[in-house]
Amino acid sequence: MGTVRCILQKKQGDVISVSPDTTVYSALEKMEENHIGSLLVMDNGRFCGILTERDYARKVILKGKSSKETLVKEIMTAHPATVSPDTTMEQCMALMTSKYIRHLPVFDNYNLVGIVSIGDIVKYMIEEQQFIIEELEHYITGHQE
Repeated sequence: MGTVRCILQKKQGDVISVSPDTTVYSALEKMEENHIGSLLVMDNGRFCGILTERDYARKVILKGKSSKETLVKEIMTAHPATVSPDTTMEQCMALMTSKYIRHLPVFDNYNLVGIVSIGDIVKYMIEEQQFIIEELEHYITGHQE
């Protein structure tokens, strides 16, 4: 099975982030505009944490706070689990399952290089399985001629 590096090579675009002083409402608008479920929180190029839809649901909506008045730094996850480009898909799945999370920031030698989601991993695994199935079909039909 592949590594996080395989996913990052296929993903396009920059990592989308917000500052800790951004309002939650603005952060949610950015998530909606980019069709994503999380944002990395960066302060002058330094990684501070991650903001997810789950953070919003649990720390704003359920607490009766206003998303237009609450700042990202008040609800973000400050020390999320992270992975490296060499982390395997199995390791990512195990980490996501054990911590009940859907997004993993990716660091290479202390440098933020991307983020992978459960959707990215599932998509990669499906594509990999489809490739294996097609190769087996070619192998089987190639030897029956």
